[in-house]
Amino acid sequence: MSVTVLLEVLSKPESIDELKQTLKAILPDTRGYDGCISVQVVINQDDPLNLILNETWGSRAHYEKYFAWRAETGGLDALGKMLSASPSVRYFDNQDI
Repeated sequence: MSVTVLLEVLSKPESIDELKQTLKAILPDTRGYDGCISVQVVINQDDPLNLILNETWGSRAHYEKYFAWRAETGGLDALGKMLSASPSVRYFDNQDI
C-alpha cells in the first residue's frame, strides 16, 4: 500500500528564493526515483517561509531509501543550510475509505 509523506520545512527569510529554486532543480530527480508516485510543494498562505512537500511513495521503505540517497549525496546538508529549523517528516497510510 502506498504511503503519504509530509516533509515540512521552514526557510530562513534570506534563503526562501534559493530554497524554491533548489527544490525546482532537484525535484525532477525525486519524481524519477524508484517508488516515487508524486511530489507536490505547497506554501503556507499565512507564513510563506513554511513549505510542505506532499509526497506519495510506493512504500515507506522506498522513501527511506530515497532519503538515505539524498543524505549520501549531500543534498540534505545543502537544504539544511537554508532552513531555520529541523524539518518535520511524517508518514501516513493511504486508505480507501
